[in-house]
Amino acid sequence: MEIIGKFIQVLPEVRGESAGRQWVRGGFVIETGDEYPRKVAFTCFGEDRVAMAKAFQPGQMVQVFFNPESREYNERWYTDLRASRIQNYEPGQMSQMTPPAGGYNWAGQQQPAYAQQPAAAAPMQAAPAAAPAAAPAAPASFAQAPVMPQSSDDDLPF
Repeated sequence: MEIIGKFIQVLPEVRGESAGRQWVRGGFVIETGDEYPRKVAFTCFGEDRVAMAKAFQPGQMVQVFFNPESREYNERWYTDLRASRIQNYEPGQMSQMTPPAGGYNWAGQQQPAYAQQPAAAAPMQAAPAAAPAAAPAAPASFAQAPVMPQSSDDDLPF
């Protein structure tokens, strides 16, 4: 998803460690240019994305690409807008975001190559005519199913 707005401020960084790995989370706020402007806060995970948000100054028009994510905790729902990319915006510009070949999964991580869309199939060519193969014989251990008698007085509409 993407949204366009005026960059308002950078949110403070939070650093931590979980499962022996260091992490950093930051964020920023934009204001939409609608008839009734709204402020929208985004989060950024990772050094590169936090640095990306710090590169913008208040008042700049930006285009934000993000993934919304909701989760439940103690019977309450929390929604997070995770920014995957932020770039300068000028009216009339086309989106410069091109997804990777495999796309992104729900966590914003690049999917492996096997998850890609299949390539267009080559046109089918007629195979040479072959003699029909005989049906394999049923194993002797299976009993023959009873056959329903054919009658013309059934009441089925077809």
